[in-house]
Amino acid sequence: MALGFIKKIFTFGKDTAAEPKPEAEAQAAGVPVAEPAAPAETPAAALSDDRDALLDEAEAANPEADYHIPEDVEPEIYPLPHDPHLPAAEAETVAEPEPEAVEPEEEIAAEEPEAPAEEVAEAIDDEPPAEAEDPVLEEAVRAEPALPKGFAVTSDAPVEAAVPEAVQPKRSWFQRLREGLARTSSQLSGQITSLFTKRKLDDDTLQDLEDLLIQADLGVETALRITDTLAAERYGKDVTGADVSRIMASEITKVLSPVAKPLKLDLSHKPHVILVVGVNGTGKTTTIGKLAAKLSGAGLKVMLAAGDTFRAAAIEQLNIWAERTGSQIVSSKLGADAAGLAYEAYEQAKLEKSDVLIVDTAGRLQNKAELMAELEKIVRVLGKLDPDAPHTVLQTLDATTGQNAMNQVEIFRNVAGVTGLIMTKLDGTARGGILVGIAAKHKLPVYFIGVGEGIDDLEPFEAKDFAEAIAGVGA
Repeated sequence: MALGFIKKIFTFGKDTAAEPKPEAEAQAAGVPVAEPAAPAETPAAALSDDRDALLDEAEAANPEADYHIPEDVEPEIYPLPHDPHLPAAEAETVAEPEPEAVEPEEEIAAEEPEAPAEEVAEAIDDEPPAEAEDPVLEEAVRAEPALPKGFAVTSDAPVEAAVPEAVQPKRSWFQRLREGLARTSSQLSGQITSLFTKRKLDDDTLQDLEDLLIQADLGVETALRITDTLAAERYGKDVTGADVSRIMASEITKVLSPVAKPLKLDLSHKPHVILVVGVNGTGKTTTIGKLAAKLSGAGLKVMLAAGDTFRAAAIEQLNIWAERTGSQIVSSKLGADAAGLAYEAYEQAKLEKSDVLIVDTAGRLQNKAELMAELEKIVRVLGKLDPDAPHTVLQTLDATTGQNAMNQVEIFRNVAGVTGLIMTKLDGTARGGILVGIAAKHKLPVYFIGVGEGIDDLEPFEAKDFAEAIAGVGA
């Protein structure tokens, strides 16, 4: 009896096990099967209350069996899946078959059917090209660094991405002018402020102010105008540095306004000849390049003549400016006759129908008679080609020379017939007031002023802007 019961226990559900399971079919097909979830633990209370009915029946049928399972001992036989006493949630968990696992490639293939190759090619052709995120940065990465002659960059060397510098806002001309004249205005303003600290305007104060203005290279005439106006307005009263600066700016404007004129070109003469003169180091060649840039930018045909045959560097520098500004140039060997070069340049400019011919000359000191005689020769040669040539004679003045510039104007005016002035190097000097003294004495037009080496640092002269920058007033 006991053997029959045990046999019945081990053969129970054999018909169920004989059926092929989905897992076995999946393995036979070569499809990987997901691991079955572990069955949840059955609560102990449910097992103790619901003992297997077959065990009870077997014990009742064979009361004399050698081995009986006490009622207080839990059997190590768990309910089978078809047990009617199994909780509903447990039955669903165990009875529900696991879904077949599908590999990722098969899922993608099922969701998105593969498009024909022709459609894929058309889609690629129709797709707009991606825009470059930063063309400046990409160009900097691709460009090879400019190395001196004799150096090269290896092809496999890593190229670091250049970080573009932040673009600085462009300063106005008045801002650059104020920065260029900062030393002049700060020195003058500081002396004036200390002069009028806790003092009323009297004769002694006016005399001290006049001396101060003359020392600042403003000239005697301008100094007297400023002190007379100040005495008429504030004599016997308290005066501040701001009062003096305001009156000074007004009087300087009155002195400079008559000489602040544009450079007029008589284009009925082709070419209009501009002769540039000055002593050594006043910036003649650089000024010529800046003038050529302005004229060629306005659509005029410009030709340059490298008449400074004493310096090889001057000839090379003018060639660079000609290339940069798109101008033609006539030059010769070092030590050639400057007057002969001027003659050749005029004939070439006339043949090319140039609008403007700018002739450079060698720097010369005003006290060197032989050099001044050579300058006179250039003027005579040009006059034979055209009685009115040179049509404009520009003298460049270095602001840092102070009172010496006053003597230069007088001598060059007598020798070369200077018709207008260009003041250079106003930046970084405390002697910018010399322009006021020159304008008051010689009454020559001041066409341009320069406050730096950049091509945009040469601008037409504006009397009011210059006066306010010198006096330290204005926005």
